[in-house]
Amino acid sequence: MSNMHTENTHTEEVAELFKVFGDSTRLRIMHTLFDSELCVQDIAEKLDMTQSAISHQLKVLKNSHLVKSRREGKQIMYALDDDHVRTIIAMGMEHIEELH
Repeated sequence: MSNMHTENTHTEEVAELFKVFGDSTRLRIMHTLFDSELCVQDIAEKLDMTQSAISHQLKVLKNSHLVKSRREGKQIMYALDDDHVRTIIAMGMEHIEELH
């Protein structure tokens, strides 16, 4: 595989990643998970949304490796996948705050 092809593939993957970040509902969910892990019900209550809507968006976030889950008894707990996700969110917020 040529270097240019690999670079193009990575660029496309980053563009897809930013598309996921580009949805305000998903961004609100990730911001809610910024400091702690939560179950779907807790996220839904904090964001005043249905559990169904939250579950749908969590699936997209998990598929993009932005959110991870673990089972705790009967509940599934969700958290940001890693510090890279936390950094991207924090830098975006910092950038916006500098504009105001």
